[in-house]
Amino acid sequence: MNPREAAELLGHCAAFDNRKPSQGAAVAWASALHDVPLDGDAKAAVAAFYSTPPRDPEQKLWIQPHNVRTLRSKIRSTRLENFQYEPIGNESTAEYLARYRGQVQAIASGRVAPASGRLALEGGPHPSFTRGLEARGYEVGRGVPDSDEEALADTVRRAGPLGIECPQCRAAIGRPCKTPGGSRKQPMGKPRATPHSARLAAASGRPSVDPEQRAREEERRREASRLALARLQADEDIPDVEVVEHDDAAS
Repeated sequence: MNPREAAELLGHCAAFDNRKPSQGAAVAWASALHDVPLDGDAKAAVAAFYSTPPRDPEQKLWIQPHNVRTLRSKIRSTRLENFQYEPIGNESTAEYLARYRGQVQAIASGRVAPASGRLALEGGPHPSFTRGLEARGYEVGRGVPDSDEEALADTVRRAGPLGIECPQCRAAIGRPCKTPGGSRKQPMGKPRATPHSARLAAASGRPSVDPEQRAREEERRREASRLALARLQADEDIPDVEVVEHDDAAS
């Protein structure tokens, strides 16, 4: 930007802040913006500066050369947000650099329209993460429904242990099984890493354990625990051996 162009830019600024441009100010601005051309983006930077209210309502906006440089750079960087280089076949390093700079300049200046959509991320999750999800009964790679109704229908149709209600802890369809008990943080119990065996059996079509049989097994385990606890208490209640001293003189 030369002094004549700087004077034109100062005249554009005066339309916003009523400053009185001078030849000295034009020379100073040209020196500060020597590598910035007078183009539409430079004038758009002035408009962007004065379209933003100051932090202090009592403060008067007064643009300076560094504001023009910074805002102009932001305007041009916004156009490059979704930039993707378009290569040609068998290009050399020099050809690549020349084409890359040309495409960046063309899009940043606005001569070429920027990309309209964002690039989609490709690739899948890490294998260890996938195995962890599958161990919990989730199906990796399935589509995400657009509504709650579709999500519910998809959950009902889901294959695997989470596709049915757990017959042991009554975890709902799509929800992991819970451990017994609860806490203030997890009132319904802590989620299990793997579904209950009864849920696995029901999901695979194997015959589930009869409720009466399960009750008898639980009673058997409780009785075994009671007997073991009783034996421990009996061992603790053994009295100490009383030492009796004999009087040799009396004998």
